[in-house]
Amino acid sequence: MAHDIEQFTDGSAAFASARVSAWHGLGTVTEGAMTAEEAMRIASLADWNVRKLPLTATELTADGATSLEVPQHFATARTHPKTGRTETLGVVGSDYHPVQNEQHAEFLNLLADESGAHFETAGSLKNGRQVFLTMRLPQSLTIGGNDQVDLYIAAINSHDGGSAFRTVVTPVRVVCANTARAAINNARSSFVVRHTAGAKARIAQARSALGLTVRYAEEFEKAAQRMIQAEMTLSELKSVVDELWPVQDNDSPRAKTNQRQRWGQISHLFEHAETQAGIRGTRWAGYNALTEYANHVAPARGKTEADKMHTRAERVISGAATPLMERAFALTTV
Repeated sequence: MAHDIEQFTDGSAAFASARVSAWHGLGTVTEGAMTAEEAMRIASLADWNVRKLPLTATELTADGATSLEVPQHFATARTHPKTGRTETLGVVGSDYHPVQNEQHAEFLNLLADESGAHFETAGSLKNGRQVFLTMRLPQSLTIGGNDQVDLYIAAINSHDGGSAFRTVVTPVRVVCANTARAAINNARSSFVVRHTAGAKARIAQARSALGLTVRYAEEFEKAAQRMIQAEMTLSELKSVVDELWPVQDNDSPRAKTNQRQRWGQISHLFEHAETQAGIRGTRWAGYNALTEYANHVAPARGKTEADKMHTRAERVISGAATPLMERAFALTTV
């Protein structure tokens, strides 16, 4: 299952999207924007009651089976949204406290009430181990008079101890759905809440994340406007690429071949891609060519095209390419 969206035996899937279907074609597409409650219900995220259960180990001997308690470790479990049965999700320590999907949605509702944002997607990944909700802020950014950039807030939570509850501010170019996170001075693009006893209180306090979001958007727009007004030559872009992916004279032939292929793909995006129309030849175009390559073109693991598509989709969801894109922004901004 290359997409990792949770699917149920009745043919439904734990995914909801406002107006536009996803590439995997699963879940429910609504005619209009969703409320938090609608997103939770449609994506089968409600009433999971994620909880910790004592963890035991079983030892088999000639005298039979003996159960042993595993101290300081617990299994996380949920009530399955379709069957109602208890289902384990992962193993966590004693300090871990679940953040319920309802708390997840409540946090985003605070942001929605303050900002006028509306819910775009919601879903469950990896059979309930990870859930996500995303919102689009009502006002988009217009860079250079014609390059439209929407601002999204994505909130991602894990129920298996794999990661903290976190929100990510993501500017997205509408024409290519190219996630372009950037390290902006004096602004933050993420907010993390640990799964500890005080997590619920910190989620309530995370309302301040909206202020961070607004400041991030303002800083990003100012930086992008400067970049779109500054020309960038192909040789200048090549210097940035060489710094992002350095290759030495004594490196292997394979590394040098990869370098040539990489540059060919990035330079093609910069000079010919439709996503560069209207901004071609600028430093903003150079930055977008780099981020589009990192998220959607760079080689991906997988035996099939579907597997490779999944790997690339995970880059966007997880932000795996974020450090690279932040460096790219630092090297192309003015």
